[in-house]
Amino acid sequence: MSQHTHSLPYRVLLYYKYVTIDNPIEESKKHLKLCLSLELKGRILFAPEGINGTVCGTVEQTNEYMRIMHADPRFHDMWFKIDEEPEHTFRKMFVRPKKELVTFRLSEDVNPLEKTGVYLQPKEWFDMMQDPDIVIIDGRTDYEWDLGHFKGAIRPSIESFKEFPEWIEKNLSDFKDKKMLTYCTGGIRCEKLSAYLLKQGFNEVYQLHGGIVGYGKDAEVKGALFDGTCYVFDERVSVPINHTEDAHLISHCVYCKTPTDSYVNCGNFDCHRQHFQCLECVAKTNCSCSDTCMESPRHEYKPPFNRKFESYRRVPRRNQTAAEK
Repeated sequence: MSQHTHSLPYRVLLYYKYVTIDNPIEESKKHLKLCLSLELKGRILFAPEGINGTVCGTVEQTNEYMRIMHADPRFHDMWFKIDEEPEHTFRKMFVRPKKELVTFRLSEDVNPLEKTGVYLQPKEWFDMMQDPDIVIIDGRTDYEWDLGHFKGAIRPSIESFKEFPEWIEKNLSDFKDKKMLTYCTGGIRCEKLSAYLLKQGFNEVYQLHGGIVGYGKDAEVKGALFDGTCYVFDERVSVPINHTEDAHLISHCVYCKTPTDSYVNCGNFDCHRQHFQCLECVAKTNCSCSDTCMESPRHEYKPPFNRKFESYRRVPRRNQTAAEK
């Protein structure tokens, strides 16, 4: 893990921990009071299997939050991935109890505390990606892959995590003797995905420890071999990962084909399709994904906030945390 110094006034903390939570409902109520007392904003999930959260606050607020969490024996070793930001990346504070941190909805759930894929540190991941005898599985959704992914990673044709079992059965059955490399945003989904692959008879399963976000913060690999940017479930929408000279965008404006990582939802009330659109075309089309939608009488364009352009770019329709997907 890289050392962190701060220069911007706000920080985003991304974290999770698989650990037994006896009463997620009561835990959520207590934790909401804590976060409100610290004036944090973000989204946190509690489930019997653990905690998953993203919160934003000032340096002082986030320092105090991490201190309190690390003082709890259940979370004493929890890894907080830290991003600096010029302002808040959330509008409100939500803490909710859930049945699962990662929604698999299996008849017999998998438990990462019992068995999960082998952890790979960023340099180990980078080196193993050079192996021709591997299969790289993106443990996220199709729209996240479209914004950015590791070179050679298979695009999962799914819109939510619970679709993975069926997708795996249809697409990966012939690869059980291959080395399976799995990754996701921060690591939580791959804990379960890799555990599920092992349960299904895949012999050699690995996962990127710390996920894409942790990989991008590693001083040695500098996010190399990651194309595009990483989708995040807050007002930033995307964050840079590759900090090498090879960094580039892979997504293009649906209208003018200009490279852009600006994800917007169509302003047509009956569509709301999430698509890539540059600032100029957002202004020209009122956030429409097509001429048909632009002319729709059900158009409800409300420019969504995005400070990258000091304007607006996205109505957060997909406002779940990654784990809720």
